[in-house]
Amino acid sequence: MTTLREHNVQITEGQIVLEGILSLRTDSRGVVVFAHGSGSGRLSPRNNFVARHLQQAGLATLLLDLLTEEEADDRRKVFDINLLADRLLLAKAWLEAEPRAKNLGIGYFGASTGAGAALQAAAREPSNIKAVVSRGGRPDLAEPYLPSVTAPTLFIVGGHDEPVIEMNQAAYDLLTCEKKLVIVPGATHLFEEPGALEQVAEDARRWFVRYLS
Repeated sequence: MTTLREHNVQITEGQIVLEGILSLRTDSRGVVVFAHGSGSGRLSPRNNFVARHLQQAGLATLLLDLLTEEEADDRRKVFDINLLADRLLLAKAWLEAEPRAKNLGIGYFGASTGAGAALQAAAREPSNIKAVVSRGGRPDLAEPYLPSVTAPTLFIVGGHDEPVIEMNQAAYDLLTCEKKLVIVPGATHLFEEPGALEQVAEDARRWFVRYLS
């Protein structure tokens, strides 16, 4: 029987040290990197909930702080999509060199501003990026990069999150890759309503299993 193992990891570049949690099994069929939004990090309860759902489907996950503790207190850095995308690409390079994960296809799961970073990163370095999922995302923050995204991309938005629905629909029209837009009825931005986050996790699971396997 294969067991899921969690590893506390550090991804470093110069003076920058990013803390992460890599969860994988010997038979993992792909690895999903989480790009959190608005200063959230590897301990985000919502993203951990989705990660557990993906792990049960045989996917490895990397929950990662894209900012250091000091940077997370700087609101300019929290919304610096270029910086967040740079950090995702750093994580991608680390995974591709990491013996436990280097042969796995990679997916990005981005929430809120993290979705903009995930889409920019997917456009800038498309190699080995097999799928992208955005939850309540701000894909508009990656607008110049959207036509260059090649990985199959899923947008998930709450049905009561009106401004973000409009942003997602406009961004969706700019994508030229395989794509899908799911609106979760009755859900607000954080998907706190009963069953809403479960639907997000299930839609993400199906998308990643389809394209990472």
